[in-house]
This record gives sequence, C-alpha cells and structure tokens, in this order.
Amino acid sequence: MATWADVRRLALALPETTEGTSWGSASWKVRGRTFVWERPLRRADLEHLGDDAPAGPVLGAAVADEGVKHALVADDPAVYLTTPHFDGYPAVLVRLEQVDVGELAELVTEAWLAKAPKRLAQAFLAARP
Repeated sequence: MATWADVRRLALALPETTEGTSWGSASWKVRGRTFVWERPLRRADLEHLGDDAPAGPVLGAAVADEGVKHALVADDPAVYLTTPHFDGYPAVLVRLEQVDVGELAELVTEAWLAKAPKRLAQAFLAARP
C-alpha cells in the first residue's frame, strides 16, 4: 500500500522536480509541467463511478498517451481508473492504497518521462544503470 509520503519521495527524487499545489491539492512538476498530483474525486466523478468510486486517496498521473491509460485500466481496474473528465487526456487515476510502492515508483518515473523536456529525459535515461 502506497502513501502520499511515498509519492513525494519518489517524485522529488527525479531531476528538476518541484512540489506545489494545484487547485488546492498537492502536485509535482518537472520544469513547470505537472506529472503527478493529488486528485480528489468530484461530484461528477462519484456519480459516474457509482459503487466503484474509491473511498481512499486518488493520485493523478500523466501517461505517454491514451493507449497506455486504457491498457493500465484494462489490466488492473482494482488499481487504475479514469473518468469522463479525463477523456482525450493522457492521464490515469490511481487508487493510492491499492498500488504497491514498486509499481508506484515505475508509474511516477514514467509520468515524469512523459512530461519532462526531451533532453532532460534523455540525460536521465542515459545516467541510469
């Protein structure tokens, strides 16, 4: 089970990441581009999800494209979800209490890579063992 402390630690470990708020919720950015954020469910989200709405914290995460989003939701709907608010947008919602820390680390890194400027992402990948 992952926590906001895990999200914070993983996000801030990535180059040029800053922590702030967006719409009153925690968010993490790389050079001004948000890649992961706290995403409380809104009334329309709750109405759409019905009984499947998560009761715990929800993380928003950028993904490379909508194909990745749909694959994550299809592969593990107990962890990943989306709502009509995100139709046409490359981002997925994550039931934070259902994702393990290892998978969260991969998700946060991939979200960072999706939003980081190309040269910064290439330098990061080249420096990895």
